[in-house]
Amino acid sequence: MKQQNGQWSFIFKYAKEKKLFFLFSILLAILKIGFELVPYFLLPSVLDAFISGNREISFYVVRFSIMFGCLVLSLILKALSTSLSHFATFHSLANIRKDMLDKLSKMSLGDIENISIGSLKNIIVERVDSIETTMAHIIPEVTSCLIGALTLVIYLFGFVDYRLGFASLISVGIGFFFLSFMYIGNKESWANCIDKTKILNDTAVDYINGIEVIKIFGKEKDSYEKFKVACHDGAYCFIDWQKRCNLWFAIGLVVAPSVLLGILPIGALMLMDNSITLTTYIIAIITSVAVIAPLITVMSYQDDLAKVGQIVGECKIILANKELVRPETMEKKLSGYNISIKDAKFGYTKEQMVLNGVSLDIKENQFIALVGPSGAGKSTIAKLVASYYDLDSGSVSLGGVDVKEIPLATYNQYISYVGQSNYLFNMSIMENIRLAKPDASDEDIINICKKCGCHDFIMNLENGYQTMVGSKGGHISGGERQRITIARAMLKDAPIVILDEATAYSDPENEVIIEKAISALTKGKTLIVIAHRLSTITSADNIVVVDHGQIVQQGKHEQLLEEDGLYQRMWHSHISFKDEVETC
Repeated sequence: MKQQNGQWSFIFKYAKEKKLFFLFSILLAILKIGFELVPYFLLPSVLDAFISGNREISFYVVRFSIMFGCLVLSLILKALSTSLSHFATFHSLANIRKDMLDKLSKMSLGDIENISIGSLKNIIVERVDSIETTMAHIIPEVTSCLIGALTLVIYLFGFVDYRLGFASLISVGIGFFFLSFMYIGNKESWANCIDKTKILNDTAVDYINGIEVIKIFGKEKDSYEKFKVACHDGAYCFIDWQKRCNLWFAIGLVVAPSVLLGILPIGALMLMDNSITLTTYIIAIITSVAVIAPLITVMSYQDDLAKVGQIVGECKIILANKELVRPETMEKKLSGYNISIKDAKFGYTKEQMVLNGVSLDIKENQFIALVGPSGAGKSTIAKLVASYYDLDSGSVSLGGVDVKEIPLATYNQYISYVGQSNYLFNMSIMENIRLAKPDASDEDIINICKKCGCHDFIMNLENGYQTMVGSKGGHISGGERQRITIARAMLKDAPIVILDEATAYSDPENEVIIEKAISALTKGKTLIVIAHRLSTITSADNIVVVDHGQIVQQGKHEQLLEEDGLYQRMWHSHISFKDEVETC
């Protein structure tokens, strides 16, 4: 019961903004039922007149005209009711999705990465869409159907004959008794269906995203087999669930509407015994049959009602995720853009610590390089500076203000971050770059691309700046994606620029061009670079060497080369490898 109350409170929370539309939708649906009931109240007088021998045509014309008019009005009201409920529903579903996406924007990046893309897509798109039936149809239609059925039952018991009323409900009671077995022990089966659907979504996304790797390494058979198993499980879990329900559902659906099995023989006996009139008998038959239609409509939504609780639960899991601790407004003023990390400890899980007490001061307008072995914690430090995570302990401050005291939207204005993924949206190059600064003109974007050294290759594309880059930027090369993301970051013109392997996909010639462009565009800014090629960061004001989640060295290139430490060994390895490549 608590779960049901919870799911309805969740639904009504998002319906609240358009509650008047839902209210009018329900009122129109009830009014529709009212017009549909009018013929049942007129029919006794028509039958009595006909049985008594009334042959006055106008009498019947008037009454049948009223009945027909009520039918037309009920259809019009149904259309209006459905339109209002759908308008309010799709608005409410949009708000649910907006809230979930807003929640993702406020969550720690690590928490987001722990949720599979397939599951997120399934919940936000398909699962939320499944609530449409509940909100657009069940709320107005079930409400009106139940009221209509109840009104007809009261009419049958109170104004026709209560004995025939009981006779008509015999099959309904037996039918609902069998239907109740549908829900006994099937909760686990339905939960299994949901789990298998999530696995299918995740497997499909992995298969599609990894298709290049699958082809390169000839893993089509193995990967397809995994996908095929997920498809099989995703199908047969529903088949098994249906097998558990179908027998009881079929029996209930056959027995419940069979009201004539009770009312015909009992009513006939009462008619022969002169306990009722022929008119009463006919009206009772018509009314009892009419009661079944709205009840069957209500029964047809049982599956949707059963699903709602699970769907709402999944939405709540996303919405209940912990947010980054940030205020809505900023009360303190920054005193410059100095960055200070104090005794930072952080792990993506409680069992796996990545940073173990890191402390680092980055002065405004400095060029800082983070170097070290793979997995040492370089990118984690950069992402903490970008405020993608909250520390387990310690602090990160900007301009003397703890980042936890700065609103996310405000803090994001100070940071331009170019990560290793180089993600582009499926729209034009021009619009992808404009994301960094929505009010930028086309000329602004073209100028920044010229400075970043990517104007020429863009102009060589078929549609220039209006070229659609495809999903994830798949229509252009990795190096081109990287240069576009760098241009986007530079257009933002933030005082702090973070580049995580910004030239990883570039050939040596373009790497030099990009490095010169970055050097020119980041003058007067704080530049934090994560690099594996040490030759690209020799001019850094401070090279920070990270190993096993700790800072083991820091200083200028020449100073670190004189020390017998990790940087010296990394440099010699870098030079040796470079010489070997040049020799080859």
